[in-house]
Amino acid sequence: LTGTPAPNGLMDLYAEYRCLDMGERLGRYIGQYRTRYFVPERMSGPIVYSYRLRQGAAEEIYSRISDITLSMRAMDHLEMPSLIENRYPVRMSPEEREIYDTLRKDLLVTLETKDCRGGEGAGLLTTKDSITAANAAVLSNKLSQLSNGCVYAEDGTAVPIHSRKLDALEDILEAATSPVLVAYQFRHDLKRITERLASLGVTWAVLDREESILRWNGGRLQVGLIHPASAGHGLNLQKGGHTMVWYSLPWSLELYEQCRARIWRQGQQAKTVVISHIVTEGTIDDRILSALKEKSNTQDKLIEAVRAELE
Repeated sequence: LTGTPAPNGLMDLYAEYRCLDMGERLGRYIGQYRTRYFVPERMSGPIVYSYRLRQGAAEEIYSRISDITLSMRAMDHLEMPSLIENRYPVRMSPEEREIYDTLRKDLLVTLETKDCRGGEGAGLLTTKDSITAANAAVLSNKLSQLSNGCVYAEDGTAVPIHSRKLDALEDILEAATSPVLVAYQFRHDLKRITERLASLGVTWAVLDREESILRWNGGRLQVGLIHPASAGHGLNLQKGGHTMVWYSLPWSLELYEQCRARIWRQGQQAKTVVISHIVTEGTIDDRILSALKEKSNTQDKLIEAVRAELE
């Protein structure tokens, strides 16, 4: 039983069905599965970094697993509230954009600034801080941090760059009609968000303990803060509010879908759940949101292909 059978593509199905039928449908070994249904997509010499489906492979996989797979959507069988998802764009200044582009192109940027208080042109410090990315994975992480407005330097110092997302979050909070659940990604995100909430006089808590979760569900908090990796599964937060904000997006579809299901679930008293994504335009935020949608489409096709209509 799972709500995310293929969070990152159909390659994820192999282990699940290997446990169910000992390899009868998709092969006894992962190598057989890859060879039959996939071809290398990105590789360097003999090393394969990613695979893509062969022509017609998806339909064949769906057919082979359909006899032992039951697919149901919650919204088809439960009284679920309607879901509204929106994109809240923010834009960096030319100076901030130059920092981002330099790191993206050169894998290195040195920051020398004048101010770290936030606002227009913020993020400039009185000392020099080097930001480096040793490889593509580190670069992706650093670019995500830059998009959020703060990035870790080589010595572990959190270097502020801009406060665009903080300003957007403040605007969303002012317009919200219910307590707001905010998903963050990095420790410096949490620190900067809580500092802004404190300056606004907003009651908040990190929802990582039973006491704070009870306060949220009891309506005694204006903002609840969660990290997708620690709060994405098992928590019932639908009683505390019907508004969620993604301050920073994860690459994992499973974490993304499970996290938003904390409030968009059965038992939600509001008729509509609103989920906003704060996205810094022209940055890796766009790519992550697009990738999550593509992965979701793949999973939707899988579920649709083996779907069972219960009369």
